[in-house]
Amino acid sequence: MSDTWRDRLTAGRVLLVDGGTGSELRRRGFALDARAWSAPAALTDFELLRSIHSDYIAAGADVISTNTFAAARFVLDAAGLGERTAELVQRSVAAAREARDAIGRDVTIAGSISCLPPSFDPRRYPSARSESDAYREIAERLAGEGVDLIALEMLEDTEHAARACAAARATGLPVWLGVSCRLSDDGALVAFDFPETRLARVLDALLPFAPAAVNVMHSPPGAVAPALRAIGARWRGVIGAYPELEGGITGFSTERAATAGGDSTPAGTHSKRATLSPTELAALTTYWIGAGARIVGGCCGATPSHVRALRAALDAVHGHAGADNGQPCRGRPQH
Repeated sequence: MSDTWRDRLTAGRVLLVDGGTGSELRRRGFALDARAWSAPAALTDFELLRSIHSDYIAAGADVISTNTFAAARFVLDAAGLGERTAELVQRSVAAAREARDAIGRDVTIAGSISCLPPSFDPRRYPSARSESDAYREIAERLAGEGVDLIALEMLEDTEHAARACAAARATGLPVWLGVSCRLSDDGALVAFDFPETRLARVLDALLPFAPAAVNVMHSPPGAVAPALRAIGARWRGVIGAYPELEGGITGFSTERAATAGGDSTPAGTHSKRATLSPTELAALTTYWIGAGARIVGGCCGATPSHVRALRAALDAVHGHAGADNGQPCRGRPQH
């Protein structure tokens, strides 16, 4: 396990994470699965997956995430892949590791875990015990494969997310908490897929798990700054932002509606284009850094071009060219 990411933060650096994996697979022709999103790519399109990781590293990412966002056993069971959980996790980590080793830069590998329900349908979650067992299994498998940290992503409730947090913490690895939200019509911060759930409730339920960082991720860009403020009001640790760039349309309900034709319909085959250009995302990110973000990047819709623009913006903030000189950046003080 490498602590390079922590060393960079201690030195005052801003960490750059990669962009979307599932959306980038889709952009390059992979048909996302109606039940398990991008997870099957590790089994069927390993070279494509590895090339995406390679392109993000070449663009300047300090952190890449494994393609395991949708790899909990109860999600894979719905896709008929449950018995291949171990293989899928192993190949997902291998794709990231091989990409890193081929380029030869010390890049952090984050093991991604989400609370994605089977077929994007929250009514299909298994029993609480089975769900907890599945989170424990994937967290332990990611740790066993040697990831540097666990990145919990798209957490937006107080029940399922707490189970995932408990499983991730039990590995002993550092845990990044990734919360997803949006602004309601009345301007309140609410969970991305569950408008009846206020972000404040989610934070109050999950911050006691003592994460190493809290990221606003898979959230529309307009929600990022207020969400950073909401987190900062409750917690003084490292915060970050890697928003979704598809206009808020990639979520549980929208993907389920898009695949209503049945489980055989490939998910996400409807056209989606990034709502922010690389230059626009870089400009917003500079503002978020000024607001305290120490981890930045992109989620669905963000491409290697977006990461490259972010790398250039960070290098300008750091006052250097290149990704690794360790100079402090201006922005939020260290904690």
